[in-house]
Amino acid sequence: MRQTRMPFDMSTMNFASDNWAGASDRVAAALVGAAGGHAPAYGNDPLSEGVTEALSRIFERRVAVFFVGTGTAANALSLAHVARPGGVVFCHRHAHIANDEAGAPEFLSGGSRLHSIEGTGARVTADGLAEAIALYPPHAVFHGQPAAVSISQLTEAGTAYSAAEIAALADVAHEAGLPLHMDGARFANALVGLGARPADITWRAGVDMLSFGGTKNGCFAAEAVIFFDPEKARGFEFQRKRAGHLFSKSRFVSAQFSAYLEDDHWLDLARHANATARRLADGIEQSPGAHLALQPDGNEVFAILPRAVDARLKAAGAVYYEWHAGNLAGEAVAPDELLVRLVTSFRTTDVEVDRFVGLLTQ
Repeated sequence: MRQTRMPFDMSTMNFASDNWAGASDRVAAALVGAAGGHAPAYGNDPLSEGVTEALSRIFERRVAVFFVGTGTAANALSLAHVARPGGVVFCHRHAHIANDEAGAPEFLSGGSRLHSIEGTGARVTADGLAEAIALYPPHAVFHGQPAAVSISQLTEAGTAYSAAEIAALADVAHEAGLPLHMDGARFANALVGLGARPADITWRAGVDMLSFGGTKNGCFAAEAVIFFDPEKARGFEFQRKRAGHLFSKSRFVSAQFSAYLEDDHWLDLARHANATARRLADGIEQSPGAHLALQPDGNEVFAILPRAVDARLKAAGAVYYEWHAGNLAGEAVAPDELLVRLVTSFRTTDVEVDRFVGLLTQ
């Protein structure tokens, strides 16, 4: 039987995205192990219940956990849960919900709109958020009604919010009566980059809902919405079902999460990704032509390359993306340069990184 050939070597300097990285061996084995026998459907199986217990331990309080299939679903359903007619959700201009989710937050919330806020390094500041919310006075009927605030951890620039920065944003949001949502597609990378406890950069800092991602960090397809006050999750299960994200064989998601969380495997995977990103960033900084646009806090590296160097790297098999959204650090990119994003993963090797850096210095 003829086999389909991949158009590139998946092991050759692949810095396109952690979405390309496959799954960890532990997660793969757990998924196969869950394939036999019978188990109650729709999340009533022991594995699913065990994942909720594990996440409650990790976050140091009782949480409500809902599995979904994608990060887009996690974000959009979280925001839909707190939506109101004419609602406005505040986020950074470069946020994933504003640029890469095909209008899903607006669609699933029944017409909410996003108010984009500027901020260096793709981070919203407390002052910037307060100014944006002030544009919608409580008694005005002409502009929309504030509904929620959403931040990304890591941000779209590969930067991380500190616990203090999150707390400052939460204070502004809660003062206005708004819940704070966190898009945690790369939450593990932010966590190990900050050296923080999960609780300290979520509910202790004022986060109400977390889109907890596993897919980018070693799972096949495992995402969850976590509510830090289970009472505030009432009704979410209906919205999830209505949107088509209630899995009948939920144990195949919980099997992934179970292996992912056990013995801090999720943190080990993120540590490896972050370490190779740091090695890559150090090599770029020491190269004669290229330089960093931002210091990475996790596993995303933004760099400015001369176009001639970019051509040499790609000719040698390097895979990465040009970043067209503008320089998130505010630095101008010259006509003979490119701003690029390079993403490492738990599969990235030092050999790949060193080969890439070696080509930079030729």
